[in-house]
Amino acid sequence: MDLNETPEQRAFRMRLREWLSANAPNRIAAGDFTDEHEARVEWHRRLHAAGYAALSWPTEYSGQGLGPIEEAIFAQEAGRFGVPSDLGYGFIARAMLLFASEEQRQRYLPPLLAGTEFWCQGFSEPDAGSDLASLRTRARVDPSGGPDGGFVVSGQKTWTSNAQWADYCLCLVRTGEPESRSKGISTLIIDMRQPGIEVRPIRTIRGDEEFCEVFFDEVQVPRSCLVGELDEGWRYAMVTLTYERGPVDIGFVTKYFALLDRLRTVLQDQGEHIDSGRRRALARAAVGVEVLRVQTLKSLSRRLERPPGPEGSIDKLLMARVEQQLLTAAVGVVGGACLVDDDEDWFSNYLYSRAATIYGGTEQVQKNVLADQCLGLPRS
Repeated sequence: MDLNETPEQRAFRMRLREWLSANAPNRIAAGDFTDEHEARVEWHRRLHAAGYAALSWPTEYSGQGLGPIEEAIFAQEAGRFGVPSDLGYGFIARAMLLFASEEQRQRYLPPLLAGTEFWCQGFSEPDAGSDLASLRTRARVDPSGGPDGGFVVSGQKTWTSNAQWADYCLCLVRTGEPESRSKGISTLIIDMRQPGIEVRPIRTIRGDEEFCEVFFDEVQVPRSCLVGELDEGWRYAMVTLTYERGPVDIGFVTKYFALLDRLRTVLQDQGEHIDSGRRRALARAAVGVEVLRVQTLKSLSRRLERPPGPEGSIDKLLMARVEQQLLTAAVGVVGGACLVDDDEDWFSNYLYSRAATIYGGTEQVQKNVLADQCLGLPRS
């Protein structure tokens, strides 16, 4: 594995670092959650205007036509400056790139990547989280949809990130019988601005409303919004989740190293008042970050040869463990002061880290993926 930068890649890093030094905002997460969203959108549009968004996407869909190394360099540098690398819709766009029709790609990808139209992902349901194949949101053929037939969608999704701002939803729906499980699922593009859709934000333990419940009541969807083939949505979903889970965005590693540097400053300020147990916890977290860094580089090297596969679940498991270790150690080092005044977001980040073993597929799901698809172990 040789990931030494070429002269061209090094030059790209230097140009990017210079631009970020002049343009990166001091802090994105300021004010309430709506303010934060608006700040992220503004930042993404500045990145797009400067040619730093959608780096590895084909130029015909408003991308930059570069490769995964440049994308990783960008994520590293964005993490170094503490700013988002994008709006977090990359895996949705990837599914569209791989499985949508050319007409759909030309219509939806440019505004999605430019940050002028917003998307959410309609996968999880109240009774279909880890067991996604049991989803119940139903799409029946609409007899009034003409000779090609449209769909009428009814059901509920939950834990839908940023649905309150979404213009469109990439939604898994059941088009087969309930007992068909993964063989009767299709993927639809649903316009979130039409009648019959209700979005209810969910307030999380740290006070924001990143996630939502979404209710569909007899929502009409034209046949032209079917992505790929009927009843093939499960395969598309698995590929989408593979990109979402891994390889873990190398920017996460940079963020974790930045957190470690901040904690070392806290240790120096507190000196001998920090006991050996908390020092050891921080040291274990630091070792975990380094292991994740090496694993991420290994995953990135595979991306140069082929798309990510089920082994990306290793990255997801490591990332979740490292994040929880690091933020638990951080709260121990910072102490009770972060419960009174959380200006530095230590406690807020700790609370969010508790979900790291759940979102994007639970820890148990990741282990099952590895056992089944990588190790070939028999099911009991």
